[in-house]
Amino acid sequence: MAMNWMSMSKMRRLLLSAVLLAGLGGAAGGHAQEKFITMASTTSTEQSGLFAHLLPAFKKATGIDVRVVAVGTGQALDTARRGDADVVFVHDTPAEEKFVAEGWSKQRRPVMYNDFVLAGPAADPAKAQGKDIAAALKKIAAQGAGFISRGDKSGTHAAELRLWKQAGIDLSAAKPAGHKECGCGMGPALNIASASNAYVLSDRGTWLNFKNRGELRVLVEGDRTLFNPYGVMIVDPARHPHVKAVLAQAFADWVTSPAGQAVIASYQVGGEQAFFPDAKP
Repeated sequence: MAMNWMSMSKMRRLLLSAVLLAGLGGAAGGHAQEKFITMASTTSTEQSGLFAHLLPAFKKATGIDVRVVAVGTGQALDTARRGDADVVFVHDTPAEEKFVAEGWSKQRRPVMYNDFVLAGPAADPAKAQGKDIAAALKKIAAQGAGFISRGDKSGTHAAELRLWKQAGIDLSAAKPAGHKECGCGMGPALNIASASNAYVLSDRGTWLNFKNRGELRVLVEGDRTLFNPYGVMIVDPARHPHVKAVLAQAFADWVTSPAGQAVIASYQVGGEQAFFPDAKP
């Protein structure tokens, strides 16, 4: 009986080991078959709702899943520099060109554009409304009116800094009385501005998708300096050999193809187009 019991016990252990090995093998096989890339991008592409519209279409066309790390453009580029992303999709052309010049990517490809808008309280205490963003910022500074800055090294924050400089205001020397940095994404910045009736610079896509507007209204738009282009860059595998360059290339090729550009053009919020195709043939 002892021998029978020992034989049965050994058999159970062998069967359990076989089941575990089969399970691990299946998991490994499933992982090997799973196609995905990690994309470092901006909060504006995520919070505008564009990715919820765009990425399922890409997966349907290619079978490749995209896992998004949505942070400010500066953080997105740093994520790629560390090798924690396969592709970057951001909106700060000077920073993107520097990224390529430093050898982190071989090419920046234009994808789309929209624009920035200056939102503020409907009462407009600084009398900022118009089509001249530099004049508007000067008035906001002179009045000491509340202005919520992203303050997070994002593409929008970089645009803020350029626009303040164009207005002749050096934030590094002294910030206007009402200027406050939140160190946050576009959605939270809009929420803070709404709660405090302050002025804020926003990309149009996130503004259109923003539901908690309170008394905020678009006060300045149409200035050519508010142009907001987006580009895509594949992380160079020469820097990080583990990068999924082939799959990342598939995304860059698709999003700049007629099919991908058509999906971008079809994305609307409240009946208004949020982004405009900008890929070069």
